[in-house]
Amino acid sequence: MAVLNSTSLQIPAQMAQGIIDNVQTGSAVAALSGQKPQRFGATNIVTFNKHPRAEFVEEGAQKSPAEAVYDTAKATPHKAQVTVRFNQEVMWADEDTQLGVLQSLSDAAQVALARALDLGVFHRLNPLSGDAMTSWTNYLTSTSKVVTASGDVDKDIESLIGKVLAGEEDGPDVNGIAFSKAEAFALATAKDKQGRLLHPELGYGTTMTAFNGLPAYVSTTVNAPEAKTKTNIAAIAGDFANGVYWGVQKDLPVELIQFGDPDGMGDLKRNNQLALRLEILYAWYVFPERFAVVKGATTPAHA
Repeated sequence: MAVLNSTSLQIPAQMAQGIIDNVQTGSAVAALSGQKPQRFGATNIVTFNKHPRAEFVEEGAQKSPAEAVYDTAKATPHKAQVTVRFNQEVMWADEDTQLGVLQSLSDAAQVALARALDLGVFHRLNPLSGDAMTSWTNYLTSTSKVVTASGDVDKDIESLIGKVLAGEEDGPDVNGIAFSKAEAFALATAKDKQGRLLHPELGYGTTMTAFNGLPAYVSTTVNAPEAKTKTNIAAIAGDFANGVYWGVQKDLPVELIQFGDPDGMGDLKRNNQLALRLEILYAWYVFPERFAVVKGATTPAHA
């Protein structure tokens, strides 16, 4: 049976799992914040703004109520899609070749969908156009906790962590930090007054997975160069464990499109092409005030 013989396809299970796995390793959000199980549709999240406290009770004494302040938030579905064109001749190829086409789609989708998750959660950006999704009011970099880059990258990161931790007793923890490539390089090459590297263990910062005991991730999604309006974000730190609630809500269907102009690149029949479209349904909610950002370009500085 030919693989590409229907307009409604299901990507093979191993490829679909490969896409999900690579989304989780290719995204700063996914690398620093584990995926949560999701049901289809909007998902309510109950959060404690003030945690209850336990009470020791002597024998025969009355029990007191524990004060707790909680709130609810809603993880909202967001659909991302990748459309890839191929020459129409693949319809006439053998099954192995057609599976290779699906694998090519899978490979292209992995990077695009991982990047889409970050750009949506961090900046509410549409990856293809670079425009802000202005109807989305929930995104991480809307936080009011902003450190203006000073040129001293170590001082900026210290201030960044302090912005998150300098809150109430029940305030957020810092359990992850994401760097732009430029910020990671600046940190890795920062030197003291004698010209010695302050962080020689970081190499050039390109493969950083930890910094001063914190899980770390380096990605251009932090500064988002595709954004039409520059973000100027250099680093993000905060409560990735509890401050981001995200997951994948739906399997990965593949649509075979043989007619029309599905992506603005011209009529398929006229160009002797077909298109394969893969969609993924994310849902997320982020608590911006559990995070802080460094904003503005930085350069290596002496201590």
